[in-house]
Amino acid sequence: MKIGTLGAGTVAQAIVRHAVSHGHQIVLSNSRGPASLTGIAEGLGPLAGAGTPEEAAAAEVVVLAVGWPQVPDAVAALPPFDGRIVIDATNQFVSPPPHFEIADLGDLTGSEYVASLLPGARVVKAFNTLYGQYIAADPHHEAGRQVLFLAGDDAEAKATVRDLTAGFGFAPVDLGGLREGGRLMQLGGPLSGLHVLKQD
Repeated sequence: MKIGTLGAGTVAQAIVRHAVSHGHQIVLSNSRGPASLTGIAEGLGPLAGAGTPEEAAAAEVVVLAVGWPQVPDAVAALPPFDGRIVIDATNQFVSPPPHFEIADLGDLTGSEYVASLLPGARVVKAFNTLYGQYIAADPHHEAGRQVLFLAGDDAEAKATVRDLTAGFGFAPVDLGGLREGGRLMQLGGPLSGLHVLKQD
């Protein structure tokens, strides 16, 4: 599978390290251009490369992992997604911890808002409840596998993300749609920052 990233920070790198170790091709992108990512891509090995956001967004699965204030600019110039999958790993921090502020989106969940900015995308919320170091770590633990919560409105897209992340070693748990599941997962929800192992 070809996987692109919009953003190339801690979370994006943690996800793509799992991906390249399982044989997937990666295109990293950020707002500073491909040249700024050459060293990171080389460190990930021959399956990883750096590209423009447009090139990354053309992949079969696209990981959105930028800071919340950067989300609109990160996706504004992208063409319609034509049914491709976007994994939304963002959290609606207006300002970061320790003095964090959560964006007021009214009745919308964070991923519903993100989906509204991505015409044609099938959005699956995942990875946002875990800190980057726990995503990067081996999901297999002595007591079980790291649970990965996910939510989305498209069953086929969720199945693709479920199978992909289960292949990485995570234990995916489907929480339903972007509204009900996303509300559980987003900042302020009961599953935000919750690290759980599934016993095997």
